[in-house]
Amino acid sequence: MLEVAIEAARAGAAVLRQAGLSSRAGDAKGPGDWVTEFDRASEEAILGVLARRAPGVPVLAEEAGGEWQPTMWSVDPLDGTTNFTRGLPVVGVSVGLLRDGVPVLGCVIAPWLGLEVAGGHGLGATVNGDQLPSLARTRERALEGAIVATGAPFRHKERLPSYLPVALGAQRRFEDLRRMGAAALDLAWCATGQLDGYFELGLGTWDLAGGAAVLLALGGRISDWQGGESWVRSGNILAGRPSVVESLLELARQAPDR
Repeated sequence: MLEVAIEAARAGAAVLRQAGLSSRAGDAKGPGDWVTEFDRASEEAILGVLARRAPGVPVLAEEAGGEWQPTMWSVDPLDGTTNFTRGLPVVGVSVGLLRDGVPVLGCVIAPWLGLEVAGGHGLGATVNGDQLPSLARTRERALEGAIVATGAPFRHKERLPSYLPVALGAQRRFEDLRRMGAAALDLAWCATGQLDGYFELGLGTWDLAGGAAVLLALGGRISDWQGGESWVRSGNILAGRPSVVESLLELARQAPDR
């Protein structure tokens, strides 16, 4: 099934590469929520591979939708659509498989950044075909040297009172924060060790499934903002190295209710 996920993600990435990277118009689905014809074309290519290679497995996709199932594919055909409409290359394609409601394998591709990360439970993970070490085998940075990614709740600004105290605390506690605009890539970079942690509120399952599966396969930790397991469906996520997640959790537990 990991081979299926990789083939499907590559099919979507190929559509985006063919489209090219330049500023273009999108259609607004809501405040700050954009879709383009290339989101839809990438998703169609991905769904075609999944239907052919894994018939009968339900799919929850960002554009086509679907019903939540304990075992299902979750697909984001173009993560970072706002970046894409402005010609910024921080764009990802994510395909993940959930079993019993937990991401167990996935693939994330950044078509213009030369990045393909894939892996799964019991399988380890690779970056561009090379095996990645588990996070336990890589050098642990002190918290004051950690680089942590985030995403502000730009579509739901009513969540800012919950988000801002955590962001401010993280800025004080860690070396620096990064705001990329593509959750799938933030999680992938946590898996590769280029980032140490990541936090956000209100993601879609398709945003996080592929990257979360790879991060978990390497011994990363993921929780919701109260230390529980609701993150897959709520999208309230703390992720990365266990020590960084524990530090983020300390901050999040002190924040106002989300």
